[in-house]
Amino acid sequence: MATSRWAATTAPPVSLRRRGPVLERAILDATLEQLNTVGWGGLTMEGVAAGAGTGKAAVYRRWPSKAELVADALRSGFAALDDAPDHGSVREDLYQLCLRIRDTMYSRSGHALRSVLYECDQTAADRFQELILHRVIEPANRLLREVVRRGIERGDVRPDATGELVFDVIPGLMMYRSKLCGSAWDEEDIAAMIDQVMVPLLRPRAG
Repeated sequence: MATSRWAATTAPPVSLRRRGPVLERAILDATLEQLNTVGWGGLTMEGVAAGAGTGKAAVYRRWPSKAELVADALRSGFAALDDAPDHGSVREDLYQLCLRIRDTMYSRSGHALRSVLYECDQTAADRFQELILHRVIEPANRLLREVVRRGIERGDVRPDATGELVFDVIPGLMMYRSKLCGSAWDEEDIAAMIDQVMVPLLRPRAG
């Protein structure tokens, strides 16, 4: 018994060092945290490495520049807008989809992206605008079109409600109220937008 107890207490400790995807996830999380606390201007590769509990070399091996690191961190943090479930009416479909768009805008990645766009130079801003386009605006637009098409098939949306301006209303309002008015878009605000703007806009004409 004495020998086994001695062997157990002197066994080498299990290494807690993170590698591969686990380490990369820690670095990306630390990047998002830095963006939300110190912004684009305050973010450094050294600070990210410290936040991830690794060395600066481990960060540079994977991302040779700050812009590349930030782009990957933002990209990895956005929840996918990949479907628009059928809730039985165009009103409820739009409401539920807008909740998801709101959650994406106000997610940790959404806040981080806004801090980047406010602070970085024009070259970097163009790169991150592309990220907004491909991760948020284009998927949201595609799902809005799907919801309207489904509403037309049900008969609760007029068949000609497919113009480009129709699909700009929701993202336009949400961006305007978020950036210029500071609205947090709670559930009541989203319901009001759907009921007061979108449903009357899409409703079949009388007669």
